[in-house]
Amino acid sequence: MGNLVVTEFVSIDGVFEDPGGSESYEHGGWTFEYDRGEDGNTFKLDELIEADAHLLGRVTYEGFAEAWPSRDGPFADKLNNDKKYVVSTTLEEPSWQNTTVISDNVVEEITKLKDETEGGILVAGSGTLVQTLLEADLVDELRLMVFPTILGRGKRLVPDGIDRLKLKLAETRTVGPDGVQVQIYRRADADASAA
Repeated sequence: MGNLVVTEFVSIDGVFEDPGGSESYEHGGWTFEYDRGEDGNTFKLDELIEADAHLLGRVTYEGFAEAWPSRDGPFADKLNNDKKYVVSTTLEEPSWQNTTVISDNVVEEITKLKDETEGGILVAGSGTLVQTLLEADLVDELRLMVFPTILGRGKRLVPDGIDRLKLKLAETRTVGPDGVQVQIYRRADADASAA
């Protein structure tokens, strides 16, 4: 069974909106104000290399599909060649290679994808999709790169209304000279089910 991993850039107050600055959020690009160092870059590359598939919401998918096919290097090569699944009711003909659209029965289809995947399924960005995954209790691991800033307003990673999910802090470390913190949480019942 696949391990569904959500990876996000977040502020101290839980905002994850527009970390790269490609949207119209007033603080867009806020992650670029901090140096996550080589350790942070290595962490992001390693999690990508470990993934067997990528699951994305439409908005994140379209941003990635516009940016990555024209790039090269280990990160771009892996992302461009990996299997990608995009959840969308409006996207019908994806142009990015190795993409499958999930348009109906989202929770059932993602559950099926987890059952059919041996390794990691990586979800980056994709706020609406992440909310759906959390509500359906499909997230096995949450990887946060927490930047030392309070944004005060914006879309939060975990909106009001999500039922309680019990997690366990599996790892934490600081990367880069600016105090960016990597926090990895796993389902609290993961150890019990693995025993």
